[in-house]
Amino acid sequence: MTITTLEEYPPKYIVDANGNKTEVILSIELYEQMLEDIHDLAIVAERRSQQAISLAEMKKRLNLNGTLSS
Repeated sequence: MTITTLEEYPPKYIVDANGNKTEVILSIELYEQMLEDIHDLAIVAERRSQQAISLAEMKKRLNLNGTLSS
């Protein structure tokens, strides 16, 4: 996935009669990237209470179940 930045696709705003920003229009690329980021942050928040494990332990577990080959 390509990283999309605000500089590449600046948002456009819809304003009311007083000039106040009321809505924003984003490129589909930026919108989808933001949704993915929100999803990732939700996973991090859910796992915050889980105990961390070392890289060596993770490799051991992945080797045991055949996911990682030596």
